[in-house]
Amino acid sequence: MTTVSRTFAVDPAPDVVVPYLADFGHAEQWDPGTQRCVREDPGPVRVGSSWHNTSKIAGIGTELTYTLEQLTDDRVVLVGRNDTATSTETIEVVPSGTGSSITYTNELEFKGVAKLAAPLGKVVFEKLGDDTERQLTEVLNGLTR
Repeated sequence: MTTVSRTFAVDPAPDVVVPYLADFGHAEQWDPGTQRCVREDPGPVRVGSSWHNTSKIAGIGTELTYTLEQLTDDRVVLVGRNDTATSTETIEVVPSGTGSSITYTNELEFKGVAKLAAPLGKVVFEKLGDDTERQLTEVLNGLTR
């Protein structure tokens, strides 16, 4: 399993950050690998909501179906699945001054033959973690303007 985690501060309070991140369709704005992310079910975002995500990382395209598995006032857990991988994105949001402290963790488990890519994946996903932190900070800070 490949795990990447980042903790960083943003200007908006958790009551702004958590609903924004729970709607994984916003990943097109903050996730540098996401090319397209489309909601698959109607109604308000809730546990069980799902999105079809198309990503390209290090030149390799993939599609996963993400499901919102957990949603509380301080935690969002989204799990993406396909035949070759499971990606669990856990986002913890706590108050910090007038803003929020965010811990973003992505656990990627490769399946079958794809497991052979795990050592290389760690290097690629560490860089992606840096890029995600930078882009997510910028987008979330833009919500307060």
